[in-house]
Amino acid sequence: MSVNYGSKRLVVGAHYGLRDWLSQRITAALMALFTILLLAQVIFTKGPIGYDQWAGIFSAQWMKVLTFTVIIALAYHVWVGMRDIWMDYVTSRVWLRLSLQVATIVWLIACAGWAIQVLWRL
Repeated sequence: MSVNYGSKRLVVGAHYGLRDWLSQRITAALMALFTILLLAQVIFTKGPIGYDQWAGIFSAQWMKVLTFTVIIALAYHVWVGMRDIWMDYVTSRVWLRLSLQVATIVWLIACAGWAIQVLWRL
């Protein structure tokens, strides 16, 4: 009979653990910080915000790097959450869960690529 507790416990499922929990919190904190920074820039901009002002916010290289980092953090944050959902709730068919995970990865890469392309056009 195999032992399934203690240090030799077999962990299966949605990869629960400190790494996933911590990555969710760090990416959420980074996105919250970015949102506060962006809101502060929008609030303290004089007059109505048009394309020129909006593009001016993102014209600095540090803002482009920060935005790129937040886009990657958002994609990773969503991936961890969706992977957990697929692994927790799609248990009957492995091929279906794998297909949903691949579709999620493809969708996230396409969305991140589109967002980065839009950012670099500003």
